[in-house]
Order: sequence, then structure tokens, then C-alpha cells
Amino acid sequence: MSEALEAVRALTFDVFGTVVDWRSSIIREGEALGQARGLRVDWAKFADAWRALYQPMMQRVRTGALPWTKLDDLHRMSLERLLGEFGIGGLSADEIDHLNRAWHRLDPWPDTVPGLTRLRRTYILATLSNGNVALIMNMARRAGLPWDVVLGAEVARHYKPDPEAYLVTADLLGLGPAQCMMVAAHNNDLAAASRLGFRTAFVHRRTEYGPDQTSNLKAEGPWDVVAEDFVDLATKLHC
Repeated sequence: MSEALEAVRALTFDVFGTVVDWRSSIIREGEALGQARGLRVDWAKFADAWRALYQPMMQRVRTGALPWTKLDDLHRMSLERLLGEFGIGGLSADEIDHLNRAWHRLDPWPDTVPGLTRLRRTYILATLSNGNVALIMNMARRAGLPWDVVLGAEVARHYKPDPEAYLVTADLLGLGPAQCMMVAAHNNDLAAASRLGFRTAFVHRRTEYGPDQTSNLKAEGPWDVVAEDFVDLATKLHC
């Protein structure tokens, strides 16, 4: 292992797509609601549409068009729009709240828990996610994700790729950027972290956006580690 990697003390993780399979989970939640309420909806298209609003909604916060707004509330704004677009009516307030909190109940990829468990033997494991603390905490408790600490956008009050999201995370860990490794399935996330001095690990998630995914199918930068999954990452980091 290189000297640069030997200096790493913490792994900071993107969560949506890298740690958990948001798409299949949202489809599952939608299908359960549809079966209970007799709704005819293409839940795969619904999941994709909901996720497609993720970056535009955060961009409104980044640009100041919206004041700081946590991700749960941005998801809710997007959901209310999509209910109309997909012709989903008649839901109670509780049902809408439950559907919005589907993001708290995302399933991990099969390798996630065994890989994180191995990595935690050597490294501090921290989230560096755009998800708010309650969302990530509830997801972790349900899925058994062994985080040491939940950090990221809400704590920094900046959404990635704003530099503050990364730098505040490192600072709260008591570490310099070079002592942190950003782990993500998204090249743009790694590029933003790398510019600030983080070490980087790309993990393949070739079906994050379903079987026809066209982006992030391969590492597109000089990342320190490229791994097939978290178990492979643990092996490459000698955990």
C-alpha cells in the first residue's frame, strides 16, 4: 500500500447508490402502496422521476433560490409534484408521509454490510451524504449499517459538491482531507473530493439506475482504488 493510502484514517461514504440500492427500494415501496390502494402506476418510472428531481432541488439550495432545506423536505416537495404528474390521488396525509420516508427504508447492496464490517476493523466509517441525519440514521438502524458517525450535507449545511460538505466532515473527524478517503460509485463525487485533497475509492454500481444505466459504468479518473464492491474494497485495503 502506498504512503498516501497508509495515511488514511477514515472512509467517508456517499450513500445513495453507493451503499444502498435506492431504485429497487423505491419501486418496492411504490408497489406495496399500489397493491394496498389499487393504484396502476409504473413504479420504475416513478422512482426514476423522483430521483431525477434530486439534483435540481439541491441546486436551488446551492444557488440560494431556497434557504437551507434538508433532504427529507426536498424529497417531499418533489413527491407532491410527482403525485400530480402520475395521477396518484386520494392518498391520506399519513400515506404521503410514509411514502416520502421510503428513503429512510432503502435496502443495502448485498455486499454492503459484510464489506463495511471488514472495513470498520481498520477505519473510521463516516457518511458523507446529502441525506439528512434522521434519514441516514433510520436507514442504518433498519439495514444494520455499522457507521461510526453520520455526517455530511445537513451537518455542513451545504450539499455536495460544495467544498464545505467535504471539508466540514473531515474537520469534525479531527482529520485532514488527506487522512480521509471518499468512497463513491459516482465519478463527479470523487472528483470534487479529490480536488480538496481526499484520497478516493471508486466502487462499481452498474445497475444503480437499472439495467439500462449509461453513466458511472467505469472509473473515469485517477482514483486511488477501484473496486468491484465493498468486499473487494476491503480486500484491496487489506482489511
